Amino acid sequence: MKAFNFFILYRLPIGIVLLAGGIALGLTVGWWEATIVLVLALVCLVTHVMFGPMRMVQEAVEAGDIERATALMNQVKFPKLLYKPIRSVYYFMQSNMAMYSNDLDKAESTIRQSINSGSPMKEYEGMQYFQLGTIAYQKNDLKTADQNLKIAMRKGLPDKENTAAALLTLASIAMSRRDFKSAKEYFRRAKAQKPTTAQIVSQIKEMDKYISRMPG
Repeated sequence: MKAFNFFILYRLPIGIVLLAGGIALGLTVGWWEATIVLVLALVCLVTHVMFGPMRMVQEAVEAGDIERATALMNQVKFPKLLYKPIRSVYYFMQSNMAMYSNDLDKAESTIRQSINSGSPMKEYEGMQYFQLGTIAYQKNDLKTADQNLKIAMRKGLPDKENTAAALLTLASIAMSRRDFKSAKEYFRRAKAQKPTTAQIVSQIKEMDKYISRMPG
């Protein structure tokens, strides 16, 4: 794993060195002899441009090292050249990091770029719309939040924690509209997910106080 990460991190300079060596070998010995070196150089350069360091970015985010994740993301100079599913992940991660710094405008623009780049899997598409809905909710644009969270639910979310979070937000929006019947149904479905994340469990306990007092 460390060797592979080393390759990801340094494949651009490795590719450049191999390219220079291949050209020198071709000019001095012969192009047939230089073929393998030139092919290896091409592999390094093409994979650097098309895939970037996104594998390592995800590892850094999962480890909670946002500073390292940001530094790795900054190595991608031409994101539009990334392979389309990788480009989608790149913009999604950019949106996540903008959310960490509370830059909601950047978070929204980059998640829209992620959506426009497509999705590598159905559940991931659901997460894109969940992110877009969450941003709209934080901006107090409840109509847009409601629309995108419902799209996220239809497309499917990857786990019970995100599903519960989406349902709780929909319940909160329904409460603000005094649509108590819908609020109770969303809340019931959120509880049924049996989430374990401390923040979501706390939100359920807090919302339960208000739900129990609602008419209908």
